[in-house]
Amino acid sequence: MSPWWLLTLLTLVPFTLSTNAGVKVKLTQKGLEYTRLIGMTKLQQKLKAIKVPDLSGTEKVAPIGKVKYSLTGMQITNLGLPKSQLGMVPGTGLSLSIGNAFISLHGNWKVRYLHFVKDHGSFDLSVTGLTIATSIALKSDETGRPTVNSVSCASSVGSASIKFHGGASWLYNLFSAYIDKALRAALQKQICPLVSDAISDMNPHLKTLNVLAHVDKYAEIEYSMVASPAVSKAFVDFSLKGEFYNIGQHKEPPFSAPVFGLPPQINNMLYIGVSAFTANSAAFVYNNAGAFNLFITDDMIPPSSPIRLNTRTFGAFIPQIAKQYPAMMMKLLVKTTKQPNISFQLNNVTLQASGTVTAYAILPNTTLAPLFILNMEASVSAHIYVTGLKLAGSVTLNRMDMALGASYVGPFQVKSLDNIFLMVLKVAVLPKINAHLQQGYPLPTIGKMNLVNTQLQVLKDYMLIGTDVQFRG
Repeated sequence: MSPWWLLTLLTLVPFTLSTNAGVKVKLTQKGLEYTRLIGMTKLQQKLKAIKVPDLSGTEKVAPIGKVKYSLTGMQITNLGLPKSQLGMVPGTGLSLSIGNAFISLHGNWKVRYLHFVKDHGSFDLSVTGLTIATSIALKSDETGRPTVNSVSCASSVGSASIKFHGGASWLYNLFSAYIDKALRAALQKQICPLVSDAISDMNPHLKTLNVLAHVDKYAEIEYSMVASPAVSKAFVDFSLKGEFYNIGQHKEPPFSAPVFGLPPQINNMLYIGVSAFTANSAAFVYNNAGAFNLFITDDMIPPSSPIRLNTRTFGAFIPQIAKQYPAMMMKLLVKTTKQPNISFQLNNVTLQASGTVTAYAILPNTTLAPLFILNMEASVSAHIYVTGLKLAGSVTLNRMDMALGASYVGPFQVKSLDNIFLMVLKVAVLPKINAHLQQGYPLPTIGKMNLVNTQLQVLKDYMLIGTDVQFRG
């Protein structure tokens, strides 16, 4: 995986830019510094691949006249990039500058002069004061995926010192200036194309961004960018769509993402803000898919519970059930009647749900006889956390209110059933929800990325994840 991971975030800009972000990402100077440290190692490896071609020519060297020379078999023996800076260019992109770099070369030389005199040997060339400056353009391809390229590059080869081995020593000082000039020109010609190649080599890796992340059999999340990255002196801010969709059917919800921004925190490399819009788009998708509809049967109730899903238990509170359907098992159908609503307040995530509970008696021929329908309003609190590269959570019940929607067994007091349905929700419904939430929902990721030192805060209208980043391999 190329270490220039931040460029993926900076360049994911599709051609259609109209939707507000559901997810925001902020890269800090600390994240940029991590990128620079790893990036210099990769760039150094690239520059070590410099291939200096064999050189030959003729120079006039006083007092012996024309000297024909050739330099062959040149290889880099050492290369260092001790001083570098990767900076943000407000409103544009990135700039990379390298100073005090050095290159050491070893090669062979041959000369011929006075028509018949030949000499040869080897040499070591040490170049110091090498500088490189390049600007990096941040774009997107036709699919909204990122591409990067170097739009300008300048390099300068500083002073050089040559040490000759073999041959006539009196030639060394006379000829060294010509060899110095030729080799420095050849090196300077090679450097910028290799820097450009190193940046372009990122593009296959940028395709690993999970622009459309699979969640489960119901849902996927789109993480394409909805606006160009906003680059300042201290941060790079990007806006991702952050919207859940039913698999294969990208239907927009009847609400849109409001504008929101992230605070100027700098302790972590990366900050990810997940809005209430993203969470509610998930609720919209799962509600459309019927994922919130659940049949509850007696085998889902713990064996130790004295309350069973049968007409005997419910007959104790509604006698007409036991009279009309004696000694029969029951089944409950819990359904949402509208999309649940999720809200984020300081240190608090709350889900409000409206639904119905329909009770059935299971007749001897296995058909279902409706007994009653209750309208239900419930509120649950969620605990959200980051696990690996996913957001996960669990919920606990805050309150539940029920009212009679319809009865097929005559009137009865709904309040008498409160304890039964509280128990059913706690032991049968909430565990199902929590089991799904604990599987997690993927965050936007690139290649072999790990999140470390992660903290999560719940703020008004969004969750803020502060994290450092490490790459494997």
